[in-house]
Amino acid sequence: MKPTVYVETTIVSYLVASPTDDIIQAAHQKVTREWWAGRARFDIFVSGVVLIEAGRGNPAAAARRLEALRGIPRLSAGRGVAALATTLLSAGALPTKAKVDAVHVAIAAENGMDYLLTWNLRHLANAVIRGKIEEACRRAGLRPPQICTPEELMEVPS
Repeated sequence: MKPTVYVETTIVSYLVASPTDDIIQAAHQKVTREWWAGRARFDIFVSGVVLIEAGRGNPAAAARRLEALRGIPRLSAGRGVAALATTLLSAGALPTKAKVDAVHVAIAAENGMDYLLTWNLRHLANAVIRGKIEEACRRAGLRPPQICTPEELMEVPS
């Protein structure tokens, strides 16, 4: 059985973004494309929230994002998702302005994902916040997904 990965919106944004002179963004794009090329090692999933976010903004860029996501199975957002997202916010695991990020975590946790893949370093792949998210998920009776960047989820050469 392959590890499961919930692909958050920032991943597909970096995947299909136009080249940039910003060295950090360019590095994220490169790592994302390398991870994507090896994604067959995982069972990957998205959510309706990812598709909504990916469809926003510049129409041409949105079309590229949605095309990259075509065919990827979509996770359900059952009743528990709203409750866990609210818990993540009210417990202070995530700031109130990060409602959509709380929903991403809740969808991944409720669906038993092994990983939540993101480049959101402010609210998700953040060492300070990660522990708070994990604690809130466990208090809700759920195993938290491991929140990581593509760089952290790369195959290590032997």
